Amino acid sequence: MTPIQYINTPEQLATLCEQIKNESWLALDTEFLREKTYYPKFCLLQIATPEWVACVDPIALPNLDVLFEVLSNTDIVKVFHSCRQDLEIFFQASGKLPAPIFDTQVAAPLLGFQDNPGYAMLVSSFLGINLNKAHTRADWSKRPLTPSEIEYAADDVIYLCQIYQIMVQKLTELDRIDWLTQDFAELSNPEQYKVDPEKAWFKVKGKNKLTGKQLSIIQTLAAWREKTAQAEDRPKSWLLRDELLFDLAKLQPETVPELAGVRGINERSVNRYGKELCQLITEAKNRPPQPLKDKDRSAKKTQQEEAILDILTALVRVRAEENALNPSILASRKDLEDLLLNGDEELPLLHGWRYSMAGKELLGLIKGELLLGIDKDRLAIIAG
Repeated sequence: MTPIQYINTPEQLATLCEQIKNESWLALDTEFLREKTYYPKFCLLQIATPEWVACVDPIALPNLDVLFEVLSNTDIVKVFHSCRQDLEIFFQASGKLPAPIFDTQVAAPLLGFQDNPGYAMLVSSFLGINLNKAHTRADWSKRPLTPSEIEYAADDVIYLCQIYQIMVQKLTELDRIDWLTQDFAELSNPEQYKVDPEKAWFKVKGKNKLTGKQLSIIQTLAAWREKTAQAEDRPKSWLLRDELLFDLAKLQPETVPELAGVRGINERSVNRYGKELCQLITEAKNRPPQPLKDKDRSAKKTQQEEAILDILTALVRVRAEENALNPSILASRKDLEDLLLNGDEELPLLHGWRYSMAGKELLGLIKGELLLGIDKDRLAIIAG
């Protein structure tokens, strides 16, 4: 078994960084806590290659600047599984994102797995190992960590090294390794990790049922909640749950006693934020809301739209069959609805390998630039 280096002094960190400089790729994972904070609390960083493994203790170390600097080396590929939360921690801690990256969760569908497969599934499928779940709910902020906790954390990157090597070999054999370049580049885009409070209402479910004053209040309170949660580093739900946002939008209290009478709001919030919330609600009632996007409005599809979706689905099935993929990995029916009815530019279908394989042609069909026909008992794309 490979000895685990536990890095908790500046001297050990400097030695590790010199070690990293000689590598062409690294497997990385993080342990963090977020139950009581807005921002994730960085508790442990695991790093491995086939030859060595290390656990870096960010709680014990005064700073990780030297490590973030060496990880920014673009000659070293950084391998993760489901990297968004890991990269959020990197971005929060250093203001930068490591690149280039390889995400095994993103790559797995190109090898026949379902979309967004879990890490345990990949470990079981590729290595025949069932992961130990003994420390799934461990408190990674407590010190000292037990030897079994350290071993559990290190196993994640040890197995990730093995999975990465197998994946690269298989993707190379299938000539698909370059399909993922744009997907990985987008994951390293800092804009993905910046939170704009003024857009927080986009994530509030059920907003499409509101109009006028109610929608304006939801938008205003969602922005306030995001800013306050960031400033106080507290979970958003501790300030106002989504259900309470809707109650406030409907009841529209303008005085502290009226606010205190709303079911579900606690006394502490009323005392601390009551006047501010009432003022925000009053102001929101007197200005028009930001308009809902078309895709936020529910509408029944026409028979013509359903027929067009059938045609788009046929193209997806053809391209998926040609590439030995499950059609749902390429594009779901919901993806095609969003493409046809809303022109949603954020769809995975319009980025990376999915765009090259089918997205570009689907746009051509929608615009009338391409036609779907039959050639020798097979569906074929014909120039319009």
